[in-house]
Amino acid sequence: MSDFSSTPVLIIGYGNTLRGDDGVGVRIAETIAQQQWPGVRSLICHQLTPELASDLAKAKGVIFVDAFPSDESMIQIQSLYPVEMRQNLGHTEDPRTLLSLSQVLYGCCPPAWWVLIPGSHFEFGEQLSPVTKNCVQEAINLIQELIGSIV
Repeated sequence: MSDFSSTPVLIIGYGNTLRGDDGVGVRIAETIAQQQWPGVRSLICHQLTPELASDLAKAKGVIFVDAFPSDESMIQIQSLYPVEMRQNLGHTEDPRTLLSLSQVLYGCCPPAWWVLIPGSHFEFGEQLSPVTKNCVQEAINLIQELIGSIV
């Protein structure tokens, strides 16, 4: 991977790989990291933490990748914007809070998107459900398109 200071786009894949479909964000970020896309850095984490705000502040754009409970097979892409800060900053499940923290602490908030992969199996286990597994390559293609609009 390249030096972060020269990386314009940050991919943050998060979730629990031991809870079925919840680990799809991690798997997608790992795949992108293995493919070594130029100008892209992949971060893999179990959950979003305030420490990630400094990484956001250095990025030209950020793409968060996670699972969401759904019986549908449609990937959702949402533009993200900062939200009002909460008093308690511990572990968070919402990237908008991290965008806010980046704005408050570092004076900048990069353009950001949330790529949400549908999932139906969140019980213990490392296997993805068929619906989620079928969405992985499509999500990677959509992320590649998003990156093209950033750089």
